[in-house]
Amino acid sequence: MEFLSIPFAVCMAATFLLYYLSSNRKWQHAILLIASCVFIGYYHLSYLFVVLGVTVFTFFAGKAICKHVDGTMGAVLLWSSIVFLAGFWLIARYVAPLFPLGLSFYTFQALAYLIDIYWEEEEPEDDFSDFLLYMLMFMKFLSGPIERGTDMLPQLKQGKPFNYSLVVRGMKLVAWGMFLKLVIADRIAPSMDMVLDNVRGSSGMQLLVATLVYPIQLYADFAGYTAMAIGFGRMLGFGFHPNFNRPFVSQTTGELWRRWHMTLSYWVRDYVFVPLNASLRRFGRIGIYVALLVTFVAIGVWHGAGWTFACYGLFQGIVIIYETVAKRQRVGDKVWQTVMIVRTYLLFALSLLFFRVANVSDVFYTYRHLFDGFDSNIKELRLGMTDYYWIVFAVAVIIMFVMEYANSRKSLIAWTERLAAPVRWIVYFGIVLCIFLFGSFGVENFIYIQF
Repeated sequence: MEFLSIPFAVCMAATFLLYYLSSNRKWQHAILLIASCVFIGYYHLSYLFVVLGVTVFTFFAGKAICKHVDGTMGAVLLWSSIVFLAGFWLIARYVAPLFPLGLSFYTFQALAYLIDIYWEEEEPEDDFSDFLLYMLMFMKFLSGPIERGTDMLPQLKQGKPFNYSLVVRGMKLVAWGMFLKLVIADRIAPSMDMVLDNVRGSSGMQLLVATLVYPIQLYADFAGYTAMAIGFGRMLGFGFHPNFNRPFVSQTTGELWRRWHMTLSYWVRDYVFVPLNASLRRFGRIGIYVALLVTFVAIGVWHGAGWTFACYGLFQGIVIIYETVAKRQRVGDKVWQTVMIVRTYLLFALSLLFFRVANVSDVFYTYRHLFDGFDSNIKELRLGMTDYYWIVFAVAVIIMFVMEYANSRKSLIAWTERLAAPVRWIVYFGIVLCIFLFGSFGVENFIYIQF
């Protein structure tokens, strides 16, 4: 049941209407739990059983860890739970024929919950229904954001009265997510597939264009999903963490990772890099570099099996280590900053070939042939897309960057609320019309659902 599907639209509409029939917490939780079970079970009933099993295990493991937190048994219980959850994820990810969607994201939530209890940064949840909803909530289930228990569980302790302003703000985020997904990501998706699924049959210039454009497709696809997830959550009174913050203005790869898939980046920083770095502190800067390398290889392997994903993480780790070693005083000159932004984008684009292309040999083939065929026919550079839709795509990308810049200066959602009603509704109608006129409908899912 994808966000952009009729079954989901029916599910969300029914959930919204029933949810606000009463502001009673138990009523609203019951509606959300039913909707979440329908959402998860719609894909495959086994997915629902898996997440229920993980939830029950994590709930009682948290209580056991808390009970023995001051003794050796607490550490034993924690590490046993980590091995069980991580081991189950690895088996399901790389061995089992059926990989439950969303498994990585709710496994990360479960691990963070147990570790925070052991670190005494969080008390174990007493209300199982609250914890169940925290784990199953359908808006964030498939691809996050990855929410910590300390942030999400307190939001479940009271009912949510209907708030017109929050609902409208949520709908605006949903519309923005649809724009990113349909007008940008899905519009260019067939062209990216045509080239990156067959790199040896594509010309050098086609490979170059696809390499440069793919980060935009991936960003628009995932940021679009996140905007919709946050928007649906806001419509029901919940506040989820943002997952992106203008990553393509980053001047270093390290800064890019602080702006890209932020809930994953911060999760890995807090629960992998920091403990690993602390354990390697006696080795000084070498320990830091080893911790960085292991962390980013782990991020790569999290995305999937195969050497391509390990190389993706290795690429990122090496670049960040280099930036750390060769760190220079940042120059305030705008030209220099622009050069650094371009450099960071190009490195990221090159690394994403490991993320997207089928095997390592094809990635290195692409690297070797990026500048072949500068005499290519202009029709080849269209990558199977008409001039008209290239213009649509280019204008949409410009709009995306302009809107993100403007929103970084002043909240556009709050700004639209101050417009006169006729002007405001013209803006809303224009956005919806743009999506329906220029969106590409028919792409089945979001890229990150497979992770």
